[in-house]
Amino acid sequence: MTDEAREDYQTPVLEGQGASDYERYLRTDELLSLQKPAHERVHHDELLFQTVHQASELWLKLASTEVQEAAAAIGHDQLGAALRLLRRAVLCLRYVTDQLDMLGQMDPWEYQQIRVVLGHGSGFDSPGFRRVASVTRQLSSAFDGLLARSGVELIDVYRRGRELEDLHSLAELLTEWDERIWVWRFRHYSVVARALGEQTVGTQGTPVKVLGKLIAQRQLPKLWEARARLVELFDAERDRAG
Repeated sequence: MTDEAREDYQTPVLEGQGASDYERYLRTDELLSLQKPAHERVHHDELLFQTVHQASELWLKLASTEVQEAAAAIGHDQLGAALRLLRRAVLCLRYVTDQLDMLGQMDPWEYQQIRVVLGHGSGFDSPGFRRVASVTRQLSSAFDGLLARSGVELIDVYRRGRELEDLHSLAELLTEWDERIWVWRFRHYSVVARALGEQTVGTQGTPVKVLGKLIAQRQLPKLWEARARLVELFDAERDRAG
């Protein structure tokens, strides 16, 4: 390869700012300017705090997009596509949860310096958090519609699992999605409690203890109620057989 040909690969061909096509496509100049510069930070860990939360919003955006597409696929009985999309969404929530470990590296006394510059900022105002709730409702409606079209009760999806493999796999992925939401919210609560204690209030005046109670709410309660019903049915059948 000649020097002239090699130079062609080093010259950006995409429009936009940045010294390379990598920087232009990913818009790294903009992305890396979204965090406070060092001279504006009240504490060194502000960069850590912003990085974790901004990265979370990106993963939640991807997760919500995949769930919304999965709901549309279910509406068209495209279960294979829905399963693939939901697996991606579940992984997104795992990444969001895992990176909360970074916030555990912050000292609770030093966190107070960051807390005062958050204003009334709260996780309740997270666009990603709100969209997760919205697309989960869409997902629930799509699944209910699928069961209605199939003429199958949710309980029977489990009792006849091998006969209804796609429906069974979908029900389990929906359960995992809801479980991952719960795990993420619990992990977030534990980070808040570790930083502030459980006898204080958050940035919007909500007691930390109240946050803990909210975690118990399920986004897809029918899937969990079905499990309790399965226990009842199994025990009743065993009693009759005995």
